Amino acid sequence: MGKEKRFDPFTVLMISCTLMIIAFIVLPLFQMVVQPTVEDMKAAAVDSDVIRSIWLSIYTSVSAALISFVFGTPFAYVLARKHFFGKKLLESIIDLPIMIPHPIVGIAILSIAGRNHWIGRMIQHIGIQIMGSVTGIIVVLTFVGLPFYVNTVKNGFEAVPERLENVSRSLGASQAATFVRITFPLAWRSMVIGFIMCIARAVSEFGAVVIVAYHPMIAPVMIFERFTAYGLKYSQPVAVWLIGVCLFLFLLLRIVSIPKDSERVKN
Repeated sequence: MGKEKRFDPFTVLMISCTLMIIAFIVLPLFQMVVQPTVEDMKAAAVDSDVIRSIWLSIYTSVSAALISFVFGTPFAYVLARKHFFGKKLLESIIDLPIMIPHPIVGIAILSIAGRNHWIGRMIQHIGIQIMGSVTGIIVVLTFVGLPFYVNTVKNGFEAVPERLENVSRSLGASQAATFVRITFPLAWRSMVIGFIMCIARAVSEFGAVVIVAYHPMIAPVMIFERFTAYGLKYSQPVAVWLIGVCLFLFLLLRIVSIPKDSERVKN
């Protein structure tokens, strides 16, 4: 006789919590997605202001991710390979943009980019405008997205065996050549994932952007303005299109993060 299945309260608890969390996330989003009519969605899709705001969100977010890639990759390598006094403090500082309220981010950026600060006067003297500009939006999005890129790439570098780099150096390769030929090819997936995570975080930013650059409008700011001015009917279609962009980014993230069969065997 087969063993009788016993009632397992822990399994029931796990399934119940799983269903509750899925419902908590999916139900509000599902209701918002299905509520706008097809005509409302089509009208939003051909609205030049909506198209401009979504493309501006994508452009500025990708720009922020590119800046994070250029400057954050060497920094992440330093954090992954070097051990020095104050490293934990430095890592905590990098995580600050994740934790602090985002309106504070906008205020902090304006405090240093305004005319009352020497840096603000200097960048205005050379023709760089932060407040109310695309440049200001990119600065804000880089600020909030950089920690996601750095932390992801740092973990990727730490996963690369250091002995491979040591062998390369012992054979006469420079540190730069070792990074390009050994470390970078082995950690490229974490860079792509960090890049996508930076974009995904940046494209959803609102609190800091609305302080630094209400205009030109990115998609989250336009959604807020249409909601406060016209209500749900005119804000929901824009929100649905933006959700589609975010869903695509995270789907891409999941696809990229799945290792190939050869990598599974190697690991």
